[in-house]
Amino acid sequence: MRAATERPKPVLVPQFCKGCGRCIDACAHHCITAGTDVNPASALIPVVLDLERCTACGLCFDACPEPYGLQPDHETPDRRRAPAAVPVPDTVAPLPEGEPLVVKGMYASALGAIVAGCRHFFGYPITPSTEGSELMAKFLPHLDGAFVQAVSEVAAINMMYGAAAAGVRSMTFTSSPGFSLMLEGLSYMIGARLPGVVVNVMRGGPGLGNIGPSQSDIKLACRGLGHGDSHAIVLAPATPQEMLDLTALAFDLAFAYRNPVVVLADGYLGQMTGKVAMPRQLTRPGVPDWCTAGDAAHRGNVITSIFLNETDLEANNRELFATYDDIHHAEQRAELVACEDADVLVVACNTPARMAKGAVSALRAAGIKAGLFRPITLWPFPIRALTPLLDRVDRIVVVEASHRQLEDELRLALSHAGAPPVPIERVNRYGGILPSHDEIVDAVVTIGGAEAAS
Repeated sequence: MRAATERPKPVLVPQFCKGCGRCIDACAHHCITAGTDVNPASALIPVVLDLERCTACGLCFDACPEPYGLQPDHETPDRRRAPAAVPVPDTVAPLPEGEPLVVKGMYASALGAIVAGCRHFFGYPITPSTEGSELMAKFLPHLDGAFVQAVSEVAAINMMYGAAAAGVRSMTFTSSPGFSLMLEGLSYMIGARLPGVVVNVMRGGPGLGNIGPSQSDIKLACRGLGHGDSHAIVLAPATPQEMLDLTALAFDLAFAYRNPVVVLADGYLGQMTGKVAMPRQLTRPGVPDWCTAGDAAHRGNVITSIFLNETDLEANNRELFATYDDIHHAEQRAELVACEDADVLVVACNTPARMAKGAVSALRAAGIKAGLFRPITLWPFPIRALTPLLDRVDRIVVVEASHRQLEDELRLALSHAGAPPVPIERVNRYGGILPSHDEIVDAVVTIGGAEAAS
């Protein structure tokens, strides 16, 4: 048993050591040298200890910065080690009742972020999403928040990584070319289990394309979200009200699953003006136990997406896949309009769903039993709400402003669900043009007429 007055010698905690070398300079007996091996938990190179000449002077402890890579040895109580962090839950505060606002979709999304407790925004302006950034730039300084116009979309998503690691709610607004630049950073956030919200207002492409509305990022958001087996919840609003509501919901989902969430809008939806009712409460975010909040309680946390040991990486990925399974089970969302007795099902999302809803009403008035199935989550696709309809549906018409990207999500979901085959037709527009009401009606009537004639 060591005497009570005997001083402790250092023990290295490799995942906390940054290899800064301060302890090397502090040690008078050259017991600490620079390392050569990368630590897989931190991707840094820890120092190496040789304590044969160590006098337990303690100067290395004083030199070591947080989160203390050098700890007193195991026989001595560690007075610097904090207890395990305890999560501080979110709270809500009431908002006064007021008249509905008449605002464009981007402003509604920004307001949704603010009432959800987002006080950190990082972004780079790009049409047609810039107005949301402008509103955040006006509001956040008055709310003790931070607005940073980054030098690029690559910088913005990595700033979100840092904010998320600190446990705060952060977001960005972007549009299609900018979203492409963010994918690597999104994959890092997914691998490190970090929450955040990206609102992507889709415009025509590929390349710079134009600033007209499009839905040609559906495949990118649902199936190409960065390298690795990366997925995130994808929410597809259809009105300015949903721009507010789903942006606010995105923050709750991101922190519930410790995973980014993508709000996928189209250019018309970002720019159109509509009536928006504000919620009756706002969120005051707490502090999660897993974050690196910069205080003693969270000192032991490490945020990383690098696992150089293959077994460790596979274990981390298995945990991630379990989260995906939980999301598939709990977060499928859809709106069904006149689907109870529908013979033909129109599938559409975002602004095209509004044209489709009007087309369904016109078709019903003409005696055609049409219904609208509107997926609100594109990933996971709400297949559980769709499959009960298939026994009585003769055909499906997919309406979208892309080349079968929504249709591909539908077909993949049907295949995985083992659903019975149903004929699928389509109404597609490209290059910044949305399908119109008349195009949808004509397509359904033409398909139906052709089948009746045959």
